[in-house]
Amino acid sequence: MDLSVIGLQNAGKTSLVNAIATGGYSEDMIPTIGFNMRKVTKGNVTIKFWDIGGQRRFRTMWERYCCGVSAILYVIDATDRDSVPIARSELHDLLTKPALSGTPLLVLGNKIDKSEALSKQELVDQLGLESLGDREVCCYMVSCKDSININVVIDWLIKHSKTAN
Repeated sequence: MDLSVIGLQNAGKTSLVNAIATGGYSEDMIPTIGFNMRKVTKGNVTIKFWDIGGQRRFRTMWERYCCGVSAILYVIDATDRDSVPIARSELHDLLTKPALSGTPLLVLGNKIDKSEALSKQELVDQLGLESLGDREVCCYMVSCKDSININVVIDWLIKHSKTAN
């Protein structure tokens, strides 16, 4: 199973991959430059994560790395309310690409260990997820730091690997 992990800078994409791979967390993450690829085996499923940088100059690469994947994981910093409109715009722009039509989308609101984090409904509403009708869309609230809902994410990924081409 191939997955693209995308989102704006500092959303927690690399922390998510690390949390799924090892259950570990580090405060001292440096921004991903370009992309990282990491293979993780969970049960009988091998997942290849393409962890793509979220800085503006890397967002043009998102479409290339999202073509042909089993699912797109879109990670959002649920505490950075100012970045949500930008995240919404980038996500909707990406999903208009014909090559990505029908690709399942898993949106993860990260950093729910912090009190200022948006609720799931606020995130769904502000990202306009209900308007994305041409694909399966799922949203979970997670904390990579405290491993909250990471198992739910893994379960979702394993379930979707069975239907992957």
